[in-house]
Amino acid sequence: MAPKKGVKASAVAKKKQEKVVNPLFEKRQKQFGIGGALPPKRDLSRFVKFPKHVQIQRKRRILKQRLKVPPALNQFTKTLDKNLATSLFKMLIKYRPEDKAAKKERLFKRAQAEAEGKTAEAKKPIVVKYGLNHVTYLIEQNKAQLVVIAHDVDPIELVVWLPALCRKMEIPFCIVKGKSRLGSIVHKRTASVLCLTTVKNEDKLEFSKILEAIKANFNDKYDENRKKWGGGIMGSKSQARTKAKERVLAKEAAQRMT
Repeated sequence: MAPKKGVKASAVAKKKQEKVVNPLFEKRQKQFGIGGALPPKRDLSRFVKFPKHVQIQRKRRILKQRLKVPPALNQFTKTLDKNLATSLFKMLIKYRPEDKAAKKERLFKRAQAEAEGKTAEAKKPIVVKYGLNHVTYLIEQNKAQLVVIAHDVDPIELVVWLPALCRKMEIPFCIVKGKSRLGSIVHKRTASVLCLTTVKNEDKLEFSKILEAIKANFNDKYDENRKKWGGGIMGSKSQARTKAKERVLAKEAAQRMT
């Protein structure tokens, strides 16, 4: 009886699968110790030495969490919520002061009109006021209708007294995130405080709604916020230690009772 064709084919395939090993080259396990093979590439971002200013930012943030923060400084952690802040910034953008190019163009047109003997329009524009001294003067004169303070002014002592002044003069104030965000409205890198003295007739209804919400969140809660201390949040290890101590004390107290 002749052998089956399929059996012959499988035997040939098995012979082909056998790998030819060169005896000159032994397979050795890689040793990653000192003087050994180079280790595989890893993500070393955890071990990177960050720039000094980044280290200072992170250390400052941790310190602010650990140390007890007095109420006058802690009030700057309670900022305007996202939806209200969005509508406020939309309003502020409408009243941006003119930039250098717009001012140059306006002065050029005015000079042209004067040269032709025409009287130029001298209507005072309604714009956002900025600058700490200027805004303080407007608050003291009771001309300000809304004061917007940045939460990250450094040093904070520059604006720490502003909420108390606004409350005394009964002017709505709010604290928002980002001095750079305020600065972008007035064509500056940063701005610590902005102020609106008046708005156009078409925006008065929307502006009154924003003022009501801001008064409810800040002016009406001022007495509550001035008693609340911040910080005092310890790290995970420290919290675990204190919890362990509490458990031991609770156990001892339970044993005494029995």
